[in-house]
Amino acid sequence: MENVRRYRALASLCRQQAAYRPLQNWQLLGQAEHFEHLAEIALKAHFDACNTQLQDEAVAAAAWETPAAA
Repeated sequence: MENVRRYRALASLCRQQAAYRPLQNWQLLGQAEHFEHLAEIALKAHFDACNTQLQDEAVAAAAWETPAAA
């Protein structure tokens, strides 16, 4: 999650700089978009990992509670 915060902070800085540098604003806005994209990827990876862990725990708990067939 720390990477998500960093990417979004960098995107914000790029957008702020674009406001003050009209000759470079297209480049800075492109960089901001890139950092937002990286933040989305990192966020998705984080939640995918969390969901996988929860599913694995649920399967393990179900296997523990279900008696083995004789």
